[in-house]
Amino acid sequence: MTFKIAIVNSSSFGRVFPEHLERLRQIGPVKCFQFDPDIDGHQLAAALQGYNLIIASVTPWFTKEFFADKDELFLIARHGIGYNNIDLDAAAAHGTIVTIVQALVERDAVAENNLTNLLALMRNTVAASERARAGQWTDRAEFVGHGLSHKTVGVIGVGNIGSRLVELCRYGFQDRVLGYDPNRTPMELAQFGAEAVSLPQLLQQADVVLLAASLNPTSRHMLGAAELAQTKPGVYISNAARGALIDEAAMLAAVQSGQVAGYATDVLAAEPPAADHPFLHQPHIQVTPHTAAYTQECLAGMGEKCVADVEAVVAGKLPQRAVQMRSPIVASVH
Repeated sequence: MTFKIAIVNSSSFGRVFPEHLERLRQIGPVKCFQFDPDIDGHQLAAALQGYNLIIASVTPWFTKEFFADKDELFLIARHGIGYNNIDLDAAAAHGTIVTIVQALVERDAVAENNLTNLLALMRNTVAASERARAGQWTDRAEFVGHGLSHKTVGVIGVGNIGSRLVELCRYGFQDRVLGYDPNRTPMELAQFGAEAVSLPQLLQQADVVLLAASLNPTSRHMLGAAELAQTKPGVYISNAARGALIDEAAMLAAVQSGQVAGYATDVLAAEPPAADHPFLHQPHIQVTPHTAAYTQECLAGMGEKCVADVEAVVAGKLPQRAVQMRSPIVASVH
């Protein structure tokens, strides 16, 4: 059987580590695609006809309509740990395996990025660097910022990455860390160094809020106007999880009013953003282009996992970290 492999909307797979692409080419033809993030499912299926192994990024959306029109598709391997852009029920009905990268691969990189962006925001690092490049070194008194040590930090979502944020803040910066995660017990949070609190308690007490929650119907816009109004005046917020966890219009208003001193985000609700997206033109909002996982170490592990998933399916084996496991090609070897 001839296998055709599609790399969909990934800006990094195979570029930093071309050996991953070479291994795929030993299996079959490989083509890279770049689609509009909101492409219709039917159109996406038509564009990917004949491709039965897909390595996918955070977009586009593999919907029920996509699977209804798609021909033989054995695998969607997510080049990451989230899979909210894939309809798992439709994938199961179609017999398509869906896999993700092991959580530990991204744990350090994403947590470190969240704090890096936060600290750059709190210390005015980007603006100060730009002023220095412009030869205005003596303007440095304009960039007095805030420190992170010995603060109260709230972590929303204390899973794989959130738990690492708790450890770094509690034991690295000697912070008091509050954790909100409805899927974790107080004992589970305590083992990482966080006090379990409700979301309102976290918002009311935290000097800094770090977002590390997964995106699902219950967490979408979990920080809206009402929630942001509950925060301590002058709070800093950093997001390296998903853009839709916040209501962007509400966040913009909160920053403009000063309720939120600054918002650092590696993610937006729609990526890439339009040139007139207000976040890109607001001095107290810092945006990076979804690069939280972009370390040499992390990309090596992510790429290796996706290639191994393809190799396993071609060999008739079930890959590791399959979140949807039904596939005719895998079942046929048993």
